[in-house]
Amino acid sequence: MSGTLQQAAPRRRRRKEARPSELAAAALSLFVEKGYAATRLDEVAARAGVSKGTLYLYFDSKEALFKAVIQDRVVAVMSEGEALYASLKDDPARLLREILMGWWNLIGATDLGGIPKVMIAEAQNFPEVARYFYEDVISRGRVLVAGALQGGIERGLFRPVDVPATVQVLMAPLIMLSVWRNSMAVCDPVACRPEVYLPAYFDLVFKGLELAPVSGVST
Repeated sequence: MSGTLQQAAPRRRRRKEARPSELAAAALSLFVEKGYAATRLDEVAARAGVSKGTLYLYFDSKEALFKAVIQDRVVAVMSEGEALYASLKDDPARLLREILMGWWNLIGATDLGGIPKVMIAEAQNFPEVARYFYEDVISRGRVLVAGALQGGIERGLFRPVDVPATVQVLMAPLIMLSVWRNSMAVCDPVACRPEVYLPAYFDLVFKGLELAPVSGVST
C-alpha cells in the first residue's frame, strides 16, 4: 500500500507542475479562436479540463494568463534567437536568413502564429497587454534583425539602408503570412502558401539588400 501511495504522489506532483503550461496552451487556442476580449476564464478552465477555481490557483486574471502564454512559449523562442545571434554574428547574411526563417518556423507556422492577429485586432483596447507583448517580443526581435542588417552593411555585404525602417519592412510580410493563415485562409487557402511565398520573399529580401555594382566597373 505504501508503495502505491509513493508512486501516486509523484504523478500528482507532475500533474500539478504541468497545469500552468496546460492552462496556457488552452488559453492560446481560445485567444486565437475567439479573440482576447471574448475569451472567458471559465472557458479556458474547461478546455484545460480543470475547474475555474484551479485556474485561479495559478492565474488571478486573464492578463496574467496571456502573459503566461507569451512567457511559456514566445519568450523561449526569442531567447533561442538571441543565442543564434551570438553564434552567427560574424556571418550576417546567414544570420539574417536564420532569424527570419526561425521566426516563421517557431512562431508563424505554429499555433503561436495566431498571436499577431490577436494583437493587431485588440492592442488598442488592451494597451497593457499590448505593451507587454511589445517589450518582451517585438522589441527583442527588432534588435536581432537590426543587428544582422547592421553587421551586413559594415562588412560590405548589404547596401546601406535605413536600418529601423528596413527591420519593419522585413518583418511585415512574415507577420502578414501568419495573420493570413489564421484569418483569410478560410476564404483563399492557396494565396499565401508558405512553400511559394517564402522563396519569393527571401529572393526579394536578399536581392534588395545586395550592393549595387560600382558605376563604370564591369562585372
